[in-house]
Amino acid sequence: MSYDSSDSGVWRNDGGVQPHAYDPYLHPELFRGVATRRVFAFLIDMVVISVPVILGYVFIALFGVVTLGIGWALFWIAWPASVIWAIVYYGACIGGPSSATIGMRVMDLELRTWYGAPGYFVLGATHAVLFWVTVSFLSPLVVLVGLFNGRRRLLHDFVLGTVVINNSVRAPVPQAARPY
Repeated sequence: MSYDSSDSGVWRNDGGVQPHAYDPYLHPELFRGVATRRVFAFLIDMVVISVPVILGYVFIALFGVVTLGIGWALFWIAWPASVIWAIVYYGACIGGPSSATIGMRVMDLELRTWYGAPGYFVLGATHAVLFWVTVSFLSPLVVLVGLFNGRRRLLHDFVLGTVVINNSVRAPVPQAARPY
């Protein structure tokens, strides 16, 4: 085994080093404005996720009135359904052909693995869950980590091996096989 001590390498069994697909020093335009765009993409995604949840709560409230209070028993299922909806939203969007949520598409961002492959459903769902867990326990650290690295990766991006790039700029990057 060998290891390249530079930021662009990782362990490999064949004696070589697999470089990162997106180098912030060779292609700084891929990471220009990514941190700010991620904030706005997050806000857009929160609106997209919240609208169906709010409509669901309104429906349950009205259904409870019509059924003289019996329908309000559905409120116990609303919170778990909201969590499942958010996880499915992130998984389906990141696992889709654009590897981005609706907010990320609006802000022209794309999530990729460190080696250049597009996102997939499990990666998107795990990305959302890990984001919320890290924000819950390490709120300022999650954001601060992104300010001190060239790829603008947040804490959960490091754990999952993902990178968010500026999709409006296309750099010559090797095409990786899509994992299944």
